[in-house]
Amino acid sequence: MRLKDYPEIIRKAWAGFDNSIGVKFVEDISAKVSTNHVFRVTLDNDDKVIAKLSYFGKYEHFKEDHRIIQALSNNLLYPFENVLAKSLVKNNQVYTYRYQEDFIDTWVVFYNPIRAMNRLPRRLDEMHIRKLGTETAKFHLACFRASKSIPKSSKNLRTDIQHLRDILETDTGQYEHRGYIHTLNRQCDVFMKNIQRLNVASFDKMPVFVDWNIGNFSVTEDLKLYSRWDYDWFRVSTRIMDFYFFSRVVSNVGDRTVFSYLMSTLNEDRFMIFLQEYHKVYPLTENEVRFMKEAYRFFILNYVVKYGKYFFHRSYCTKLQKEAYELYFPSIDGFDDEKILRALKI
Repeated sequence: MRLKDYPEIIRKAWAGFDNSIGVKFVEDISAKVSTNHVFRVTLDNDDKVIAKLSYFGKYEHFKEDHRIIQALSNNLLYPFENVLAKSLVKNNQVYTYRYQEDFIDTWVVFYNPIRAMNRLPRRLDEMHIRKLGTETAKFHLACFRASKSIPKSSKNLRTDIQHLRDILETDTGQYEHRGYIHTLNRQCDVFMKNIQRLNVASFDKMPVFVDWNIGNFSVTEDLKLYSRWDYDWFRVSTRIMDFYFFSRVVSNVGDRTVFSYLMSTLNEDRFMIFLQEYHKVYPLTENEVRFMKEAYRFFILNYVVKYGKYFFHRSYCTKLQKEAYELYFPSIDGFDDEKILRALKI
């Protein structure tokens, strides 16, 4: 689908929401590393809304995720009550628009623009790391409390991995992942066995955003979480799904535009500092710590291998998938969970 088609779809989507006011212009504000599309929409009266356009996965999951995020944003208590963007609602439901024509099947949701304050520096000082550890734990606790009153999610770790296995059985999957089918099936096996062994079903379940980077959240002057945007990898799961990305945020190399998904950040001393502060507020269990490497394995299987072509431009997707086989999967067995358990005195 060509880029110039998107503004027209967004105009149609807006007309379905409120045809009493027209769209003046549609401006692409997408992050350019990804294939996802985000637009700033200016209406005839100069009001502005944000439109997100997506076309991968299932429309039902897109709609479900945004209903859950909306319920979460309404149910988070102070001081997190305004952290998430509010979707536009019609007839008491989050408004989503589905456009289907020929081979095109794409969906739109509208948000109120999110306010932003300060970005953290690209490389954090120890003071930033400690504060972020505390804030993350408080936010996770708030999400866990709010999770009691949100709609159920039909996606879980097992169904996503089973979906990858189903893809590997198809002709397309066999072709796209040729040479690596055995490796992927083995990684899926190990993951399934380990979530059983660690009793992941017993972990606290809550909405998690998975992808945290310096560019998708803002903080106040005193480093409290102020706002969070970009919900592409949102799911209801264990809080451990967020930790790999926080290890990257606090890592020694800091935030960078050219990136790989190396696992080594999970064992950096700087991440131990983050976890120690986190653990004081919302203690981790031994099994949750041991699950960190499985959460990483899941991230590589689900978001880099299975959905990589939807999240990253082609050349980047090829690079990351090549690294998955050569670097990421082989590194998992070298993960030192004992270092984390010692640091947390578990």
